Amino acid sequence: MFSIKKVYTPTIIEAIILAICIVGLISGGIIKFSAAPHIPILLTIFLLILYGLIRKVPFKKLEEGMTNGAKSGISAIFIFFLIGLLISAWMISGTIPTLVYLGFKIVSVHFFYAIAFITTAIVGMAIGSSLTTSATLGVAFIGVASAIDASLAITAGAIVSGAFFGDKMSPLSDTTSIASMMLKVDLFEHIRNMAWTTVPGFIISLIVYAIISPNASSANLHRLISYQESLMQTNLVHWYSLLPILVLVIFAIKKISAFITLAFNSIFAVILSYFHHFTSGKELFSILFNGYVSETGNTAIDSLLTRGGINSMMFTVSLIILALSMGGLTFALGIIPVLLQSLGKILNKVGSVIMAAALTAVGINIFIGEQYLSIILTGESFQQSFQKVGLANKNLSRVLEDAGTVVNPLVPWSVCGVFLTNVLGVSTLEYFPFAFFCLLSPLLTILFGFTGKTLTMIDKN
Repeated sequence: MFSIKKVYTPTIIEAIILAICIVGLISGGIIKFSAAPHIPILLTIFLLILYGLIRKVPFKKLEEGMTNGAKSGISAIFIFFLIGLLISAWMISGTIPTLVYLGFKIVSVHFFYAIAFITTAIVGMAIGSSLTTSATLGVAFIGVASAIDASLAITAGAIVSGAFFGDKMSPLSDTTSIASMMLKVDLFEHIRNMAWTTVPGFIISLIVYAIISPNASSANLHRLISYQESLMQTNLVHWYSLLPILVLVIFAIKKISAFITLAFNSIFAVILSYFHHFTSGKELFSILFNGYVSETGNTAIDSLLTRGGINSMMFTVSLIILALSMGGLTFALGIIPVLLQSLGKILNKVGSVIMAAALTAVGINIFIGEQYLSIILTGESFQQSFQKVGLANKNLSRVLEDAGTVVNPLVPWSVCGVFLTNVLGVSTLEYFPFAFFCLLSPLLTILFGFTGKTLTMIDKN
């Protein structure tokens, strides 16, 4: 996006004031009025257009800035549609239900916090949604924790850590797709590169959860057992339902493009579904567009499995278009270029650039409370700085997730923080010290930035 032609150059004071207005307008709309981010972003676009017209910038130039900004996300929008398609296909093929069932099977009262962390991580990766995982499986673990008198704060911390690990590393996650899209990095290359910081964070968190787990001999696991029974009643749990995951891994290792991988996997999953459930053409197309609807009668399981479809991606797609259009305007009006230029003397080393990007992502989460915007705005703002110090784009996409995606649940007034407090019954500040993975991720990305380990430089050949 930084290639968008600048049509006006504001003073540094103007740029700072406009940046504050943008953050204030968006954060005020989201935090104070609980608005979906679309409306505050649209109002911000109106503000930027008004500013441009006052500065005698032709509306056509402003329109071009918005259009060029939105164009930069077109290729990713196709990926989002395929992800919605894949989720539906994985539902009817039994891939996601089977993974969730296996996650429930490993639940035990021994090493309870570690088991909660691992299980929510598995389910989070399977469905690509941290909030859905927390609202279903997480609530079950909170119930078990109460039964064995385990700490609800630590349990909630383990649930949040596992769910956001799964969300971050899942190819079905919208935040993962947004981060890779922003920097034009292949989705699976992005996930592979994140492993350098994510796996150490996972291992450290797992060890700590295992050490601090209570010594319990029995617990009321009836709720989890009922979940397993409900899953079996769907007739979607089968060994061969895991084959799409094997195919996904093979394609990722072969470095086949995300578009082809997702398209092939969706078709393969649909074919597998006919081994255990015949779906008419009309019903199949409805599921692929509107998503799979679970009707087991178990509210938690139905909430977990009712998802997917191209239509489910419209919220994210519309947000991306608006946010990129706003970003295009900030570049066309010279706001971001002027701010970055003023920081140029400071951001001249790899470590400082990575730390600045990470702190910006954290800051946007704190001031605006929206993880999507922490990814989008930080990604737009720091592409130039990363290229200046010779860093490949996948380094920035990793930072966006390490300091953007997983930090949002740690902010009490953020979208995720408010949601998790309501569904888990544990306040954000209570589980904050125990969400080890979420706390470690931004620290590890900054540490690796200063050491230079696991970083990829731009190939100049």
